[in-house]
Amino acid sequence: MVLNNRLKEPFVDALFEAILLLENREECYRFFEDIATTGEIKSLAQRLEVAKMLKRDETYTRIAEVTGASTATISRVKRFLNYGADGYKLILERLKDKEKGE
Repeated sequence: MVLNNRLKEPFVDALFEAILLLENREECYRFFEDIATTGEIKSLAQRLEVAKMLKRDETYTRIAEVTGASTATISRVKRFLNYGADGYKLILERLKDKEKGE
């Protein structure tokens, strides 16, 4: 189910299909290095780390210290973590399950 119709379009579908074809971390590095700027990739990684820390009930101060994220970014991630399309919840649960399995 796609919740954001503004995001749904053929080019985005094709991008997601391409990402799903990546088989390992090395391939991810290679693809994302070509398709996005270093800053864009680091911003996405930062948001994921913010979500992980929010899920662990870390304070905004601690999250900002560790990640370098602004309070605006932390608030935005928290809003989507709580009221978004459940994408953060989905991936955080899968990451937690993967850690248990290792």
